[in-house]
Amino acid sequence: MIKVLITEDSPVVRGYLKYILDSDPDIEVVGTASDGEEAVKMVKDTNPDVVTMDIHMPKMDGYQATRRIMETSPVPIVICSASWNPEEVEKTFRTMEAGAVAALEKPRGPGHPDSDSSVGELLNTVKLMSGVKVVRRWSQDRHKVRETKIKSAFPETPASSAHTAKSDHRLIAVGSSTGGPLVLQTLLAGLPKDFPLPVVIVQHIASGFLAGLCEWLGRTTGFRVRIPENGEKLLPGYAYLAPDKFQIAIDPHMKVVLTEDHSGQGLCPSVSHLFNSVVNRFGKKVIAVLLTGMGKDGAAELKKLHDLGAFTIAQDKETSVVHGMPGEAIKLGGASAVLPSAQIAEKLIDLVVSSKTVDA
Repeated sequence: MIKVLITEDSPVVRGYLKYILDSDPDIEVVGTASDGEEAVKMVKDTNPDVVTMDIHMPKMDGYQATRRIMETSPVPIVICSASWNPEEVEKTFRTMEAGAVAALEKPRGPGHPDSDSSVGELLNTVKLMSGVKVVRRWSQDRHKVRETKIKSAFPETPASSAHTAKSDHRLIAVGSSTGGPLVLQTLLAGLPKDFPLPVVIVQHIASGFLAGLCEWLGRTTGFRVRIPENGEKLLPGYAYLAPDKFQIAIDPHMKVVLTEDHSGQGLCPSVSHLFNSVVNRFGKKVIAVLLTGMGKDGAAELKKLHDLGAFTIAQDKETSVVHGMPGEAIKLGGASAVLPSAQIAEKLIDLVVSSKTVDA
């Protein structure tokens, strides 16, 4: 049995979450907390395998509660947020920085067309996250520590010079899912701000969170991050996040091609679609990266790129929240390198950036 503690200030939502979780024979709700302060105490008393965490609550909000839990009694925390509230979206990603392992939109009520899928996603995520190994977090500001390391490794480039590419690579293509936002943050923070290639990213994330993810990544890494429009030309030194409910591809002229997918049969956006679009158009001129996430999205296509001579990177098991996607790619023999999250940016720099600078 997977023991779950529910943290939610709304009695109605709290009762609905309990009803959903109790309906699964593999899950036992061991308690409910109406605010973060109560959740911190109940984690110690009930020893749950997973905590579901609301963000906006009285006394102590979800961000503060997550920090306290991860500093004292570490446990996998799944954020259940009302994603349409900009303040909650911002705090959702700060809470993931503090140690939460996944974020979901609160399940839709009975009668809503997305009710069954949102309920299924909650149950699947709780089960999957119950097996995640978490570690105690320190209380200092992680972002400041990381920024200090980045500045020492990559001093500010003078305005009159810029990093140049030492190869004929055209772009970096990245696929990411569960646990991915923090890895993307680490990756982009580790790249020089004048990185000479565009970075195109498919991140599986609940509807409504993408704009907040884009803003958060840009603010916390200093890298230029945007959600592209159809036909937009890719520029070096930018990271592009695939929009919600659109497949993203790159055409031979380095322009974004967005298409709506009404089939409902697969992931949208999908890593496979992005990778497939660059297989024949760019081949070995692409560097492809597959990060933490459940399932197999992008694994077979990473192998295709690898076989064409592209350099491909799969995140290692030890630093992945879920090793499904990169693990499958490794099994297929599709990874040129298997790296921990903290070393991926360094490898990209080694592959792409010239040690010399030229006048801008």
